[in-house]
Amino acid sequence: MKRALSLCLVLAAPAAAQAPGGPIAAALATAPAGTRFGLLVMDADGRELVAVHPDDRFMPASNTKIFTTATAYATLGDLTQPDTEGGASVRIDGRDVVLTGHGDARLSSAADCTVDCLATLADAVAAKTRSVRDVIGDDSGFPDLRWSPGMSWNNIATRSGTGISALTLDDNELPVTVIPAATIGASPGIAVAPYYTVENAAMTVAGGATAVGFDRAPNGRALRITGTIAVGAKPLRERIGIDDPAEYAAWTFRTLLRARGVNVTGRTLVRHRPPGPADDPARRGGAPAAHPPEPPVLARAVPPPLAGDVRITNKLSQNLHAELLLRRIGRVRGSGSIADGQAEVRRVLAEAGVPRAAVDLSDGSGMSTYNRVSPRGVVTLLRWIARQPWGAAWRETLPVGGVDGTLARRFAGTPLDHRLFAKTGSLNATSALSGWLIAKSGRTLTFALFANDIPDGASATPAIDAALEAVAAAN
Repeated sequence: MKRALSLCLVLAAPAAAQAPGGPIAAALATAPAGTRFGLLVMDADGRELVAVHPDDRFMPASNTKIFTTATAYATLGDLTQPDTEGGASVRIDGRDVVLTGHGDARLSSAADCTVDCLATLADAVAAKTRSVRDVIGDDSGFPDLRWSPGMSWNNIATRSGTGISALTLDDNELPVTVIPAATIGASPGIAVAPYYTVENAAMTVAGGATAVGFDRAPNGRALRITGTIAVGAKPLRERIGIDDPAEYAAWTFRTLLRARGVNVTGRTLVRHRPPGPADDPARRGGAPAAHPPEPPVLARAVPPPLAGDVRITNKLSQNLHAELLLRRIGRVRGSGSIADGQAEVRRVLAEAGVPRAAVDLSDGSGMSTYNRVSPRGVVTLLRWIARQPWGAAWRETLPVGGVDGTLARRFAGTPLDHRLFAKTGSLNATSALSGWLIAKSGRTLTFALFANDIPDGASATPAIDAALEAVAAAN
């Protein structure tokens, strides 16, 4: 269903873009009825070429990562150097072994791990002692705020909503494989590490598409698997969120220690830092919080440079990594809280000249439905980023149309193939795309395009892509 669309276009925009019935308006009008759009396109001189409700506020979804990752570049120093501050460490405390996290997103327990490996820390313990009591996962480097305000609870069990912790392992996700049985009516096989207790209510059927569901109560360790999978179907591979990442890391570390011949006589425990008044996400900044220095450690992992993590965050739209970046930004103020992270983001936005009313954020990833931004606010920030010494490096972390990341399958074979560099966003009736495109004339244009209130089950992506192709053709 097509709808009339009012465009506010200014300055020397091409004729095709000025007419309300032109190709840009026509493209947006192909979106499902009820969709609300905001669009701003500027040239290198700051002239507005297209403006559709540019100052209205929209839910940005993962365009929120633009704010988080740009602030990381602006505040966390040289991101091209090894991350000597973020790596996990291990120490012997009496008879206990303490695994401590410092905000690194990439610690791995994979068998083929070569860099930033949990096994390296386990080797250090095994070389020091053959017996320990408790294995303690310590994530007190950040206050215990595992989910940001406004994140839908139903996302918690999924990899998109896994818990946020200073002690993170394997992206705080647990792989699960569902394997069809050879007999119709039999339960499929379930391959998963025994961290969760599995309740297998799924069934193998004669045919049809795989329709398997995973359900788990928040903070629950019972994983219920339902639905159907056909005989002979490919195994279904899924990843499940983890609610207490510090506990999971300690549980895995205990397994590694035992595999190295270390006798673990005690329990798996955690040390969280309960949030205080200064860590309240509703707080608008405040005085930096002071925390005691870490005791001497036995060994410490040194992750690769954070620039690579920003690339993962933007190219793949990795929520956990974005949230950890926000908390590390918050540690600049001492706390590591969401509130202090947001205070630093607001400081950078003020420096960039972004109007205060243009942006309100509650998280670092875009999973929160409380986030609101305007197209003008995003374009203002993007233009500021382009002028920074690190701006070109940051831009290279964005997905490229038809090439990689979340845009690998979009714009391929169109005039914007290899010529659009932008952050995607998708959440709860929301679709977003903001960044740069190279127009037909060869000029580089900065844009921000948001679609909100998309009807359930529908998509505005084709309309968004067609509108940006029209922008490129008209300029």
